[in-house]
Amino acid sequence: MEGHKEPVTMQSFLGDNASTDEVTAEKVGGNANDQHDMVRMGKKQETRRNFRFVTIFGFTMVLMATWEAQFSASIFVLINGGTAGAIWMYLAAFIGFLLAIASMAEMASMAPTTGGQYHWVSEFAPRSSQKILSYVVGWLCVLGWQVGNTAIAYLAGTIIQGLAKLNNPDYNATAWQGTLIVWAVLTFSILFNTFFAAKLPLLEGVVLVLHICGFFAILIVLWVLADVSPAREVFTTFSNGGGWSSQGLSCLVGILSPVFSFIGPDSATHMSEELRDASRSLPLAMMWTAAVNGAMGFVMIVTFCMVIGDLETVLATPTGYPFIQVFYNATHSLAGTSVMTAILIIMLLFGCVTNFATSSRQLWAFARDKGTPFSGWLSYVRPGMAIPLNSIIFSYVFSMLLALINLGSAVALNIITSLGTGALLISYIISISCIIVKRMKKEPLLPRRWSLGRWGMPINIASVLFLALCFIMNFFPLSPVDLTPVSFNWNIVIFAGVLILAAAYYAVKGRKVYDGPVAYIRKDI
Repeated sequence: MEGHKEPVTMQSFLGDNASTDEVTAEKVGGNANDQHDMVRMGKKQETRRNFRFVTIFGFTMVLMATWEAQFSASIFVLINGGTAGAIWMYLAAFIGFLLAIASMAEMASMAPTTGGQYHWVSEFAPRSSQKILSYVVGWLCVLGWQVGNTAIAYLAGTIIQGLAKLNNPDYNATAWQGTLIVWAVLTFSILFNTFFAAKLPLLEGVVLVLHICGFFAILIVLWVLADVSPAREVFTTFSNGGGWSSQGLSCLVGILSPVFSFIGPDSATHMSEELRDASRSLPLAMMWTAAVNGAMGFVMIVTFCMVIGDLETVLATPTGYPFIQVFYNATHSLAGTSVMTAILIIMLLFGCVTNFATSSRQLWAFARDKGTPFSGWLSYVRPGMAIPLNSIIFSYVFSMLLALINLGSAVALNIITSLGTGALLISYIISISCIIVKRMKKEPLLPRRWSLGRWGMPINIASVLFLALCFIMNFFPLSPVDLTPVSFNWNIVIFAGVLILAAAYYAVKGRKVYDGPVAYIRKDI
């Protein structure tokens, strides 16, 4: 196959014009383990390894934004579940994602590559399905992360407009204003991913501090100033506002809210070729992020439910976001509410910066393996820049154009950007399933510096079962009552459309040029 024509050697790993005597792994920020992993995977080191454990930990913490999401993504579970449903479904999601992240962390230690899931599928799937499965997962991950840029920017924009509505009840939020805000957030994000790219690790460390300080700032204000409901009432009052056939099904539909707050644990994986000692630091960062963010999120969702007050009144807020109304009810101050909401907006801004970095690296990696159109241009890294500038530019243009849909229909934009959750969930399911198959066949796994040991099989199986449930619920509407084109969940249509698009390109060109990462693997390393 084409991947075997030019195997990567220590020479090519370090650069075409470099000698192994003059250039070492240290000069690109890595160490001997990083060098070994890259040569084994047949990849040349084209980026600098500027990230360390603390900064990649900050990177993932900021992108997942678990405690922040308890406010911005709470509507779904408050309607389908109520306060009790929000708390217990969060705990279920926390445990389920902890298992899933542990499964992925082990694979990340085996193969710490920017490609992430599609690389793992290519290398770990049964030989007969390696090529097609990795190709489909690659397309899903690329488009899932790409639409995430616009989704986060749109969320920040609508929260800003909601805050404006609170401060000025006569304000009328228009689509063109919202679109301009989205463009401003996206432009802010690309600046940090281009002109200030070398400072991105430092930025992530600083924003990590804000992530933690902001958590305590909002938490303390709510506990001190807000009226607190009885714990028994909060933990036992369920709601079936969607009108489902049972309360249990209603809560399962509501689990999407906590799922949103845990999605994206693979983000650090897509930065692994910019991380020093990746095979060790990467899985540790993923697990610490899951544990710390998960704990902070639990404290915040319990607090939010304790101080939310009358649920129907809060859900009817003219701001469009219940948490803004809760902040105002607690502080009775427009200034105080604005400051608290501004903390969340700032975190969303930097979350978009982080998502931009992730999506562009995922695109770059897939293009490097010839999985996309214009792969030569998208995978090109300009000498001296050490960042995939072309992929970053494409991500920016794609996100800006996608935001224009908001001018015609905000519903249509939400439908398209909803692809991200389902696409990432199925990529987790397929990649972990590949490891399950290898374990069932008792095939040897790659050496890794972070291992699940004898608990690997049960953890893998439990995580796939949980993720499969979340994937299915992702296609349910908010309510089955009086469905209209606006209230219908179009996720399944968009998801199917992406699969058809990927299959079409694969049939026309992909199958001729795409061999998958496994074709480049050095078996002798």
